[in-house]
Amino acid sequence: MQKKILGICFLWFAAILLHAETKDATYRVCYGIFGQLGLSQAHLETHGDTYLIKVDAKTTGLVKKLSRNRQEAYLSRGHIVNGMLVSDTFDVQRSYAHKVTINRYLIDHKRKRVTKRVIKKKEGKILSDETKILDFYSMDDLLTLYFNLPKRQDFSTPGTYTLTAVGAEKQDGRVKIVVPNSHETKRYEHTLGRGDFQYLTAIVYQKIFESNKGELMLAIGKDGITQKAVLKDLILYGDLVAERIK
Repeated sequence: MQKKILGICFLWFAAILLHAETKDATYRVCYGIFGQLGLSQAHLETHGDTYLIKVDAKTTGLVKKLSRNRQEAYLSRGHIVNGMLVSDTFDVQRSYAHKVTINRYLIDHKRKRVTKRVIKKKEGKILSDETKILDFYSMDDLLTLYFNLPKRQDFSTPGTYTLTAVGAEKQDGRVKIVVPNSHETKRYEHTLGRGDFQYLTAIVYQKIFESNKGELMLAIGKDGITQKAVLKDLILYGDLVAERIK
């Protein structure tokens, strides 16, 4: 189960923690009795009307040994329109031991079509190479979506909002965002700490999270940078916590 949790949680934490325009940020991810699972580093750069977002995640300590040196890398490239990041390509690479899996998404905005290519390798040799057309289209991938959140949707009113993103095909491309009302805010303060934050929850549908509701709770500072995120109630060991360390 450790590999399943590591495999998807690094992406969600890293993506959501890129909520604001920042050049570089580093986060520590901890989970129950395992303590620190690893570190995630995020980088954003823009050149004229193009952008690049890169997230690297690696396991540390005991978890590194248990996961056979699990590492992940996410790369989003695209263009900028009216201050919004529009994804053209999105790559996800996961590796452990001598195995590598690469998911490569190509977004065709003119035809409103997304092509996904999956390449699997072992010890440098290609085991499989498959391509398919996804059943949905979006201008965002999982990284750009969270960067674009304030511009994609007005979250000043409490409620539940549904957006789409490439990379979330296991949940039909849908990402649900919950904005709490004043009565619900106390639960966020108890979990994430009190402060001058905007509190949000991302609802994660994928069974891989092994949590009761898939609630990813966020505390976002006035500078637009998430300071703490908690994935609630994973089975066996409780909450998964990510905190910004620099």
